[in-house]
Amino acid sequence: MAYIFIFGCFLLLGVVSLLAARVGHRGRVCDRSEGYEVPDAVRSDPVLRKRANGLVAFWCTGAAALSFAPLVPIGSVILSDGGMSVSTWGLAAFALYGLLVVTVGTYPFEKIKRLGDSAGR
Repeated sequence: MAYIFIFGCFLLLGVVSLLAARVGHRGRVCDRSEGYEVPDAVRSDPVLRKRANGLVAFWCTGAAALSFAPLVPIGSVILSDGGMSVSTWGLAAFALYGLLVVTVGTYPFEKIKRLGDSAGR
């Protein structure tokens, strides 16, 4: 049961990252209806707006790719019907890997906040 939960978490993380990357690829990060909360300085400057879209597209695509990678080993454990298992150290590694994926996915949003701060100076 725990393996199914881990599989679902990584799958959900991958789908959410892909959706965020899609918004970045379409150039809609700064739109109020589809995008995200960005500083007004980024929203009003075309160069910063393009940079924000590129950041979200690149980093969220990377986070999606990273989050789909563990689905293969976790899926093989689930499909083995109890023939295989993951050790405690393996579960800890999955948790640290998930933390890494979340960090990669949230990086562009923190960077966009700093873009707005640097433009206001």
